[in-house]
Amino acid sequence: MTELPVRPASVRRQQEVHELCAGTIRALAGQSELHFRGPELHRGHRRVPMPAPHLHPSFDGADFASFRGAADGMASRLLHTDPVLHRSLCPDGTADRLIFEILEQFRVESLAADAWGGVRANLSHRFTQWSQDYVASGLTETVHGMLLFTVTQMCRARITAEPIPEATEDLIESTRFALASVLGGHLPWLRRTRLSQNDFGVHAQAVAELIGRHLESPVDTDVSADDRSAGRAAFSLLFDFEPDDEAFRTAESGRSRALGEDGDGYRVFTRAYDETRQIASLVRPELLQEYRRRLDLGIDLQHLNVRKLGRQLRALLSKPVTDGWEGGREEGYLDGRRLAQLVTSPTDRRLFRAERAEPQTDTTLTFLIDCSGSMKEFSEPVAILVDVFARALELADARCEILGFTTAAWNGGRARRDWLRSGRPRNPGRLNEVRQLVFKDAETSWRRARPAIAGLLKNDLFKEGVDGEAVDWACSRMRGTQGRRLLFVISDGSPLDGATALANDEFYLDHHLQDVVERHEDERAVEVYGLGVGLDLSPYYDRCRTLDLSCGTNSDVIADVLSMIAH
Repeated sequence: MTELPVRPASVRRQQEVHELCAGTIRALAGQSELHFRGPELHRGHRRVPMPAPHLHPSFDGADFASFRGAADGMASRLLHTDPVLHRSLCPDGTADRLIFEILEQFRVESLAADAWGGVRANLSHRFTQWSQDYVASGLTETVHGMLLFTVTQMCRARITAEPIPEATEDLIESTRFALASVLGGHLPWLRRTRLSQNDFGVHAQAVAELIGRHLESPVDTDVSADDRSAGRAAFSLLFDFEPDDEAFRTAESGRSRALGEDGDGYRVFTRAYDETRQIASLVRPELLQEYRRRLDLGIDLQHLNVRKLGRQLRALLSKPVTDGWEGGREEGYLDGRRLAQLVTSPTDRRLFRAERAEPQTDTTLTFLIDCSGSMKEFSEPVAILVDVFARALELADARCEILGFTTAAWNGGRARRDWLRSGRPRNPGRLNEVRQLVFKDAETSWRRARPAIAGLLKNDLFKEGVDGEAVDWACSRMRGTQGRRLLFVISDGSPLDGATALANDEFYLDHHLQDVVERHEDERAVEVYGLGVGLDLSPYYDRCRTLDLSCGTNSDVIADVLSMIAH
C-alpha cells in the first residue's frame, strides 16, 4: 500500500487504515500473526509478498472500500495459494512473472464464496478503482500500457465471470480483438481450471509467456521514443510498491546469529559498572533550573491545553467504582430510614437510595526515553511531550513515571576494557556500561519533579542505547502496581551499542529487544507501545505510532499518543 509524504493527520489515517485492514486479513485468513509494518504485510517478522499491483491502493484519493478490497484480496491469496507450488510455477522473466502474479490473484479472488457477498463486492470495487486510476494516469496511451491493461481486463472478466464495464470495453476494443487470436486457446481454461492451482498455473504460464513476448518485442516504428519510454515507465510502475522517500522510514532490524547460536540466550559480559541514577545526581541544580525555564517557554509556545488533556485522560483511564450509597432518590432501593416520611410528608417521593459510583483511575503509565546520541536533536520536543502528559496524568489521578536509558561511556567503556584484558572471548554479549535514568518516579508529584524532567535537555548524557534491558527494567518497576499498566518507549532508531555489535554481530541488541517485547506481550502484564520519532518502529513493537516532531510537540502529536491509550 503506497504511502504519501508525511503529514501528521495523514500518518494517523494511514496507521488506522492499516490496523483495520490487518484485522480483516487476520479474520478472513485465520492467521493471527499478520500485521502491517508501514505499507507491507508481515507474518511475525517476515514480509509476506503481495505482488499484484491492484492490491496496493494509494492514500492519495483511494476510498476506504478500496483498502478493504485490497485487504480481502490479500486474505484470498493467503487462503487459496500454496506458496511452494506458486514458486515452482512462477516464470523467471520480469514481464512473464508480472502477468502470472496478476492471473493467480484473479484466480483466488474468483474463489470467494457466494455467502461472502461483501468480500466479492469489495474485490470488484478495488479492481474497478485501480482500472480507473490506470486510465487516468495516461498509461493506456502507450502501446505497452494498453496491452497490459487489456490483458488484465480480459483475463479477470473470464476468470471471475464478471462483465467488463461498457466504457472499458470501448477503450480496449481494438487491442482485445488483436489478442483474441493469440490467447483464444487458453482463456477458457483459466476459468475451468481455477479450482486447481497446478492446472491453472499451466495455462497461466502460457498466457504470461505469450504476453511477455509481446512486451519484450520492439514497438512499431511509428511510435515515438517518448511513447516507448512511457511504456517502460508504465511497466515499472506496476512493481513500485515501496513508500515514497519522504514518508517515514521503517527501522531496519534482523535476527542475531550470535544470539541464536548461544544456548544460554542473551548475555551480559559484566554488570559491575551498570547504574541507575536520579537525574538530579548528574546535573547541577542551577543548570536544571535554567533548563526548566527553557522548557516552560517551549511549552508556552505550543499553546497546549493541559487541563483539557487531563479531562480526556480521566475519561479514557477511569472506571466507575461503587463508593457507598446516595439517598433522597425518587427511584432505586427503598430506604428504610425514610419510611417515616410517608406519614410526615406523604407527597414526598424521595424515599429511595441508589449505589453511588465514582470514577477512579487505577493506571500507571511510564515513558521510557531513548537517550542515545541521535535523540539529542529531539530532546526538547520529547521533554515537552512527557512533561505535559505527566502533569495531565496527575490531574487525572493516574501514576506516571519518566525514565531514560543510555550508557555511561562510548565504545564499551570499562566493560570493553575488561573484555580485552580477559582475552576477547567469543560472543561476550552486551559490552558496555548501562545507565538507567530516573527523571520522575511514580511517587513524586509533577510539581516536585519539574526540574528533573527538564534534565532531558542536557545533551551530553546522550550516548548509546541498550533498548531490550531498558524495557525489562521499566516493566519491572510497575510490577507492584495494580490496575492498567502502560509503557511508552520513545525512540528514533534501532538499539545501538558499537562495542556490543563489533564483539557479537550487528543485530544482537535488535534480536534481544524483539524477544523482550514479545515476552511482555505474551505475559500481558504491561501494555508495551512504541513511539517512533520520525521512524516506524513496527519491527520491534506491534503497537506503535510514528511521531512527526519536526514542528514541535503540537496538538497532533498529543492526539497520536491519546489514540494509542484509547486503543
